[in-house]
Amino acid sequence: MFTVLKRFVVLSFCVVASLSHAQDLQAGKVTAAVCAACHGEDGNAVVPGYPSLAGQTWRYIYMQLKDYKEGRRSHPIMTAMASNLSRTEMTNVANYFASFPLKPKGFVADEAKAKLGKAKADETLCTMCHLGGFSGQNEIPRVAGQQYDYVVEQLRNFKARTRTNDAGNMTSVAQTLSDADIENLGHYISSLR
Repeated sequence: MFTVLKRFVVLSFCVVASLSHAQDLQAGKVTAAVCAACHGEDGNAVVPGYPSLAGQTWRYIYMQLKDYKEGRRSHPIMTAMASNLSRTEMTNVANYFASFPLKPKGFVADEAKAKLGKAKADETLCTMCHLGGFSGQNEIPRVAGQQYDYVVEQLRNFKARTRTNDAGNMTSVAQTLSDADIENLGHYISSLR
């Protein structure tokens, strides 16, 4: 009898959790509708220079929204967009976009530049934080397959210290990169799947 009751409780919890998650994703979809113009309906960016959110962890997306809202990261559009979001809305949007896989882009990397980019990535130990395959973890973004223009822009922003919401890690690494290194890393990272 106790085993049957225990199974019923566990099953009930799973059903409620599943329904709650589905409702949160639906709420995220509603809130994220305005985001689709730049980031794509499924988080796969449709505008060059804007990041794809699909394939990111919900935690990374949430932290970036929070940083925009609280002024630790600045972008004219994103700061305005995040300023009115509640914690729940940010969580729902983050979970919504994180639920989609990243789709391959049409970017064709220059093989020679990508090879130099891989050598620079190995030299600077990028995978210590971004993991093998540049798949990311927790608050560390997945950069594999990200939009080329966005990768290059963010590396330049870290180097110029106009983006500093990274606890200093990327800002420090970016100081060691030349403009050619940044371009090569963009080719390498954007070519990864």
